[in-house]
Amino acid sequence: MRNSLRSPLLAPFEVRSFRYQFPADLLTSWAIEMEILILGWYILVETGSVLLLTLYGALQYLGTLIAPVFGLAGDRFGHRNVLCAMRVVYTGLATTLAVFSAFDAVNPVVVFAIATVSGLIRPSDLAMRNALVAETMPGDRLMAAMGVARTTSDSAKVVGSLAGAAIFALLGMGWAYVVVSLFYAAGFCLTLGVGAARTAGDRLARMSLWRDLRDGMRFIADSPQSLAGMWLAFLVNMTAFPMTHGLLPYVARDIYGIGQAGLGTLVASFAFGALVGSVVISMIGRRLRPARVMMVFAVVWYVLVLAFVWMPSPGWGRAMLVATGFAQSLSMVPMAVMLLHSAGSKFRGRVMGVRMLAIYGLPLGLVVAGWAIERVGFVALATGYAVFGLLATIWIGLRWYKALWPADAPANAR
Repeated sequence: MRNSLRSPLLAPFEVRSFRYQFPADLLTSWAIEMEILILGWYILVETGSVLLLTLYGALQYLGTLIAPVFGLAGDRFGHRNVLCAMRVVYTGLATTLAVFSAFDAVNPVVVFAIATVSGLIRPSDLAMRNALVAETMPGDRLMAAMGVARTTSDSAKVVGSLAGAAIFALLGMGWAYVVVSLFYAAGFCLTLGVGAARTAGDRLARMSLWRDLRDGMRFIADSPQSLAGMWLAFLVNMTAFPMTHGLLPYVARDIYGIGQAGLGTLVASFAFGALVGSVVISMIGRRLRPARVMMVFAVVWYVLVLAFVWMPSPGWGRAMLVATGFAQSLSMVPMAVMLLHSAGSKFRGRVMGVRMLAIYGLPLGLVVAGWAIERVGFVALATGYAVFGLLATIWIGLRWYKALWPADAPANAR
């Protein structure tokens, strides 16, 4: 058994903390994806407005504005402690919506109110997960561990989206939210076994909130590879992710003419490709140059998004989404590893918090898309996003070439 665990894919599970964190993150991710699909479809059906759909999608990322504060809290009080507190809130919000559903009191106002609260917290979940993996994992296993850890969110988009659509269609919103609440609660319980809490001495050693935040921002500004990674993260969130995330309900209903189950298959197609990409990274991660792989597959990602926009049928769309998801993983996972390596233990939480701040490009991109689609159409808007993103990615690669491309650059350390 021990020999099998030494394979790249299973080696991270030799670390006790990871054996708790993996199922905790998996259950939480499944619950998140179920919730996003259920409420996104509810908003679209109840209101009939793509603008309100994109507004709901944007609310999921409201907390990116305060993500650096969550990162600082993780550096001060322990990433596990912050993650536990966040997952208690998820459970409470999902339970609240289950109770509202039981009394037939759900309406778009209630959904938007709960989405606003969860949107303040949820964007920092991934940052805390990544920082916690880096905190508990030996450096030579970090790339493999990040690939395996990423499968929790990728598989959730497959299982969670399909399960959420099926449970919602068969049993209604009330029972769907009972399942979501149980998943969140189980994820919290497992998170209690992850890592180790910080000591009182660790907490007292950091007294100035603004100084610590300023130091983290200064570190990023002085680190070329970190700065390039942040700009690329903002770019893809603003121009690539809207096409395969918040706008998929619109694509399913108004472009392909398929229903809720069809939407689930579109979401699952992208997630399946991302899952395959994460598994590939976990298997060959030690041979990859993080910055090089990040940039090459960012370019491939935009080319595939452009192709998806012009697919004439749901079948071709699903196939292109699988390829797009694969390229996305091959770009985003190496980016996270590059940022964590450069940050070190001192700035790990703050750097990942600022990385989550870059996700604010997604709600910006969604809101602009919701306004523009009603005027120029989906194909024209999405084509413009993809072309702009491709050109901007090439510019980032050229602007920070010396930090990102040479094999001996710190950003390409294996």
